[in-house]
Amino acid sequence: MSTQVTTIIDAEGLILGRMASLVAKRLLNGERIEIVNAENAVVSGKRKMVIKERKEFLEVGGPTKGPFHYRRPNAIVRRTVRGMLPRRKMRGREAFGRLKVHIGVPRELHGAETETLPQATVERLKERYITVGEIAKNIGWKG
Repeated sequence: MSTQVTTIIDAEGLILGRMASLVAKRLLNGERIEIVNAENAVVSGKRKMVIKERKEFLEVGGPTKGPFHYRRPNAIVRRTVRGMLPRRKMRGREAFGRLKVHIGVPRELHGAETETLPQATVERLKERYITVGEIAKNIGWKG
């Protein structure tokens, strides 16, 4: 395995969908990416439109049948990126394996140089937004 440089992206103030699509493209090109501050990524829309009833959201299909909805912000962000990848093909699975998502900034990444994605900043939004952390807390994350 080659020693490849890992790109660290700070998700604070980035629109989740735009960030996920840009990250997915870079993963398919062979980059290793770590996303920090996943709970501070934003989803556009009014609060009532974005947040669904907890019971309705979590119990779709029953306990053993999908779709499965994660409660942790890092899992929500990771699942969003997975949706942008061709995960049933070998290159999509390999690309998904090169992604790591963290809540906050882990100790080993403190002081490391982070990158932001100017195409996905929250300043592009004219409407309201809610953070992934707020969505996660509403559906049962105890972080």
